[in-house]
This record gives sequence, C-alpha cells and structure tokens, in this order.
Amino acid sequence: MAYQTATGLKRIINAAHYSAAGFKATWAHEEAFRQEVILFLLAAPTAFFVGKSAVEIVLLVSSVIVILLVELLNSAVEAAVDRIGFEHHELSGRAKDIGSAAVMLSILGAAATWLIILFY
Repeated sequence: MAYQTATGLKRIINAAHYSAAGFKATWAHEEAFRQEVILFLLAAPTAFFVGKSAVEIVLLVSSVIVILLVELLNSAVEAAVDRIGFEHHELSGRAKDIGSAAVMLSILGAAATWLIILFY
C-alpha cells in the first residue's frame, strides 16, 4: 500500500484521501451517521446563538462532533466484525454492543452539555 511508504506531503495527501473514503463509506452504509450529520448541521449554527461565550460554543459544537467521532469508530468495529463472519458469536455480539453503548454515551454526554448550557 502506497500510504505506508509515503512521506511528507504525499503521506498527508494519501491520509486525506483515505479519510474522505471513510466518510463516504460511512455515509453510504450507516443511516445513524447520516442522521447524526444532519444533527450536526443543525446544532453547529444553533450553538452560536445559544452559547453565551466562546467556551460554551466550543463545548456545544464539540459535543456533537464527539457523537460523529464515536459513530465512525463504532461503524469501523461493526465492519471489521462483519468481515470476519455473519454467524452469531458471543464476542462479535459483545463488540457490537460495546460500540453501540459508546455511541449512546456520546449522545447522552452531548444532551447533558446542551441542557446544562441552555438551562443553567
């Protein structure tokens, strides 16, 4: 793979290409990711109206970015587990459940951030 042997600017360009491919694949195959992107597109501008300071705005926007980040990682885990096989296995199910729990925790964290800043 060219990525592993590239250095300098070529390595950065390759990494950007692979990242774009990851976003494209996640968008194409994960409905939850598409929904969370829409949430981000709505929440990010709203944060500038809701936040009373730069710190609050950063916290509001970052909390939704964390949801996207965790969803990307969860999707990667699910794809790797599915690559191994679709038959039921306790460890495969556990890996997927843990990834799902991480997404839920990131959503709860974002909700708590928004509620605290909105109502405190």
